[in-house]
Amino acid sequence: MTPDGFLNLLKPPGMTSHDVVAWARSRLGIARIGHLGTLDPAAAGVLPLSLGKATRLFDYASGPDKAYCAEIAFGLQTDTLDAEGAVIACSDASGLTESALRALLPQFMGEIEQIPPAFSSVSVGGRRLYESARAGTQVVGAPRRVTITQLDLVDFTPGSRAYALVDIVCTGGTYIRALADDLGRAAGCGACLGFLVRTRAGRFDLAQSHTLEEVVERLGSGSVEDLILLPDWPLGALPEVVLTDLEALAFVRGKRVPAAAEPARQVRAYGPGALFLGLGEIADEGVLQPRVVLRSEQELPR
Repeated sequence: MTPDGFLNLLKPPGMTSHDVVAWARSRLGIARIGHLGTLDPAAAGVLPLSLGKATRLFDYASGPDKAYCAEIAFGLQTDTLDAEGAVIACSDASGLTESALRALLPQFMGEIEQIPPAFSSVSVGGRRLYESARAGTQVVGAPRRVTITQLDLVDFTPGSRAYALVDIVCTGGTYIRALADDLGRAAGCGACLGFLVRTRAGRFDLAQSHTLEEVVERLGSGSVEDLILLPDWPLGALPEVVLTDLEALAFVRGKRVPAAAEPARQVRAYGPGALFLGLGEIADEGVLQPRVVLRSEQELPR
């Protein structure tokens, strides 16, 4: 039986994030699987899956930021803002230089405002934007605030169709397609996203991710459990509290318990034997309030 935890998958291009979840459910024989952050079908990269009880940690496990490597094609605009869409405009990008592009990047750093792409899953009036776009109806989503903490130009190829390779670190919910489109408009020649690889999501890194083929191979040898990260692994940046037997029992029952820790938004709670119990919040009065409980009374050491 596959344990509860997280599986750091390398999503290949051509599959939706939902396709990957369906594939994992079928292969692993687990019904409760979720993914930590959608990737567009054409994109590749880190797609962490939560398994079993770890799905309860969805809101905490993906971390505050994500990292990407993106190719941006200047001189080309599409209706989806990426290379998968229909071309709506072409222009000559030969006037764009590397130094000019570098000078544009700082204005997209920090907290910026983005309008969600027309072909996105954002809902407006109870309908997904991509549904309206496919029906030929133009609907504009509400602007959203996102933060870009790193935007580095790695490589630049000039020409009538110029290409830039950039490394990006940003908050969740950032549309890299929209960033590419905005950069193209600022450059005066238009642009779209050529390809996208997510290199990190929170603590989940591309270098430690596993291909679908590797998972299949491990399933055949009976060692797929070695790929599963423990439920508390992505939460390592949070402080921890260790509870006594009676305190652990109260915690898994959803009761508040005393905690000798500084007030913090979230903490990891452990019981006897370093058993991870779940997440809690330390209140000002020095008590721990359970927020996500992963263990039952029967799972506590006796």
